Amino acid sequence: MAAAAASASMSATAVLIPRVPAAVRTTRCSALLPLPPRVSTSSFSSSVKLTPESRRFPFLQTKATEDTSVDTGELFDDLKEKWDKVENKTTVLLYGGGAIIAVWLSSILVGAINSVPLLPKIMELVGLGYSGWFVYRYLLFKSSRKELATDIEALKKKIAGTE
Repeated sequence: MAAAAASASMSATAVLIPRVPAAVRTTRCSALLPLPPRVSTSSFSSSVKLTPESRRFPFLQTKATEDTSVDTGELFDDLKEKWDKVENKTTVLLYGGGAIIAVWLSSILVGAINSVPLLPKIMELVGLGYSGWFVYRYLLFKSSRKELATDIEALKKKIAGTE
């Protein structure tokens, strides 16, 4: 009985669907509106065009004044000169490789944490709380900003080895 009612309702809905010619018929699984056609990249030019928004805000327009190109030969010569000055090349390579591996492993760890359903939101709250504490502790008052500046200078001297 239920199957007969279901087939009767399906046939009723099939009658209500208007017939569209095959050339116009498209299948869509979504109620979203279709996107406008893509504009080809050949229609864009390298010059700045005034759009209605830029006519309203002319102070937001920027134009390049000079060509800033990088001489790759000079860059490689400079890097080679600096590499030749390095005394312990194996240590530098080990530290560089270790840094790349550490970044890769931390990316995997963050991806694993992000896949746990509630943990990313908790981590966002922890980060927001720490940022608020940092602003209150070091940036809000002039004396604490000076303290932060002296701490940073001391850390720079310690890293550079000039302490």
